[in-house]
Amino acid sequence: MPLVTTTEMFKKAYEGKYAIGAFNVNNMEIVQGITEAAADLHSPVILQASAGARKYAKPEYLKHLVEAAVELYPEIPIALHLDHGADFETCKSCIDGGFTSVMIDGSKYAYDENVALTKKVVEYAHAHGVVVEAELGKLAGIEDDVQVAAHEASYTRPEEVEDFVSRTGVDSLAIAIGTSHGAYKFTPEQCTRNADGILVPPELRFDILDEVAKRLPSFPIVLHGASSVLPKYTKVINANGGKMPDAVGIPEDQLRHAASLAVCKINIDSDLRLGMTAGIRKHFVEHPDHFDPRQYVGEGRQNIYDIVSNKIKNVLGSENKA
Repeated sequence: MPLVTTTEMFKKAYEGKYAIGAFNVNNMEIVQGITEAAADLHSPVILQASAGARKYAKPEYLKHLVEAAVELYPEIPIALHLDHGADFETCKSCIDGGFTSVMIDGSKYAYDENVALTKKVVEYAHAHGVVVEAELGKLAGIEDDVQVAAHEASYTRPEEVEDFVSRTGVDSLAIAIGTSHGAYKFTPEQCTRNADGILVPPELRFDILDEVAKRLPSFPIVLHGASSVLPKYTKVINANGGKMPDAVGIPEDQLRHAASLAVCKINIDSDLRLGMTAGIRKHFVEHPDHFDPRQYVGEGRQNIYDIVSNKIKNVLGSENKA
């Protein structure tokens, strides 16, 4: 099948109480690892490109890499999504370039400005058969060009969501309930430590998610900044020359709970970066004589396959939903 929009994906996910994984892509090996796992587990998948990915790989390369995956795995629905579109021009460029979904992130603006910008993107996108995601609330953390200090972050206000969706016509909504961008989502002071000394972050604000779902019944909700920063990979990185003390993410059981509620799309980027880095660092230490990129990048690709497989089966619940 050709690239699809997320409309039917989200409808099935909401009714089935699971979520679709939205995985950030930057190069061929990342696309391969994600889509091979999705195909093996018969899961729909969203491949998304951030501003940083578009600068690094160029939109044309990314689009054709994704189209190659569509050709190889015609049995699974694949959507191509713009992550954190900063302005109308960026969204228009991606819509014109073949993306089937775009996010316009107006969360840095005042409410009415966010509404006006989102509505402008929605009108253009819908006229071209493309769906739109927007954001209310502001997540802390760093992801490419998106940088929000902790004191600038704010939870989504449930009392605004009905008005926002009604005035903009947006198709899905990213909300802020305690997730955060990057591999350091919480400071040690915000967390407790378990018996193994591993940081345990505060629980997500499911009360906000519940209230949003009541106000927007059957409407797709999105979680950004939802990597779990698994100790399995940070330990490998640290044991092989890396330095990532106290990196901490969102516990997978909390994400699975969110996926059983109104959350239809869960964004995952940092976990893929960590998996790729862990594989490459470990390979260089174990094989200092190797210089063939296919050898060491291949190990990173295998980690991405493993991570995505775990997410599909144990976090998203999207196995056999293609």
